[in-house]
Amino acid sequence: MLHDNMHGEIDHILITEEEIKAKCQEIGKQLSEEYDGKFPLAIGVLKGAMPFLSDVIRHTDIHLEMDFMDVSSYGDGTRSTGEVKIVKDLNTKVEGRDLIIVEDIIDSGLTLSYLVDLFKYRKARSIKIVTLLDKPSGRSAAIKADLIGFEVPDEFVVGYGLDYAERYRNLPYIGVLKPEIYSE
Repeated sequence: MLHDNMHGEIDHILITEEEIKAKCQEIGKQLSEEYDGKFPLAIGVLKGAMPFLSDVIRHTDIHLEMDFMDVSSYGDGTRSTGEVKIVKDLNTKVEGRDLIIVEDIIDSGLTLSYLVDLFKYRKARSIKIVTLLDKPSGRSAAIKADLIGFEVPDEFVVGYGLDYAERYRNLPYIGVLKPEIYSE
């Protein structure tokens, strides 16, 4: 049952707004050092990575280009369907470019594995994976991120871009959704 206030549907806060801000600053600094003198293409995986990408790039001091892809393996559920589909492709050519794929969470790894293969096929020069959250217990594809914000347990997390049925993306923290919300 949905509450009037979405905070009431959160079992507990896993990662605070302050912890997220500090991690975005740290990752932005790392990317600035690694890509100094280069012009990478930062690719935000929609919709969930939007807040993370926005906050990370504000903490960089390099020239970079941004583009977005909407790729899904979830549908409306809580588990990956196993089938990856492109909903919106990039507007930018990746051939010869240094790519930074920015994700909200790596769970099954199917989406990222698909994207890495796609960008290799499209002849990207290099591919770096940056994720806010890593959930290794859910992994079914052999994929690893280069930069990880936080490792999370096998719980259904929402907030800061992550959703359940298009809700909770606007929470400023990462919270664990009460099971009765998604098991109805």
